Amino acid sequence: MKDGAEWGAAVLRVRRVAYAGAMVMIGAVGCSASAQTSATPTPSASATGSVSATPTVTVSRKPILVELSPAKVTAGETSKVWILANCPVPSGGPAHTGTATSKAFINGVSLTTAPTSSTATPAPTGTAAGNPWVRGEAQVSGTVKRGTYPVEVKCDGTNDTGKATLRVVSATADTSDDSSTKAPTKAPRAGGGGTFGKDVDEGSGMPVGGVLVGAAVLAAAGLLIKRRVRG
Repeated sequence: MKDGAEWGAAVLRVRRVAYAGAMVMIGAVGCSASAQTSATPTPSASATGSVSATPTVTVSRKPILVELSPAKVTAGETSKVWILANCPVPSGGPAHTGTATSKAFINGVSLTTAPTSSTATPAPTGTAAGNPWVRGEAQVSGTVKRGTYPVEVKCDGTNDTGKATLRVVSATADTSDDSSTKAPTKAPRAGGGGTFGKDVDEGSGMPVGGVLVGAAVLAAAGLLIKRRVRG
């Protein structure tokens, strides 16, 4: 009886060990399968579309109105010229000024706001686009040669630009109305008697040369007649 009881207890222990081993194997297999069947992470799609920049639209400005007073000076003389420019009023603080340059000027000229009085001299003659004027006085050297010279203006606060043309002319450039340069229409008096002391009538058909030739012929004929009479 004792041997049978011990045998039964031994079998029971073997079964328990077998069950425990089986449970361990099942757990190990389950973990391995779980590791092998883990889901592959799905990559996130990132949109990298290129955004085109909006092109900058450049608006061309019209040239400002520029006037000169006077617009013509005489070569060989030191002259002064007023420059008037229709510069817009800048926004944001810059002063309402401009700068004028030309090869005819001794130096560059600073332009400041012109008086708004109607009696201001010189006054612009052109039509302004609602903008006040700036002006300044330039000096033209007497060594500047005759010709035409561009006068360029830049508005300091807005970078607007414009130009005018200065003419430098000779002091005797226009003599069409000067009577002192015209040739006389009558022969001058030679003095003495006869035909030399008289003006030839412009309406007569006999010129001075014809009168002289006729007198010479008559003198020769008279001399020939005298010789024949003496002979």
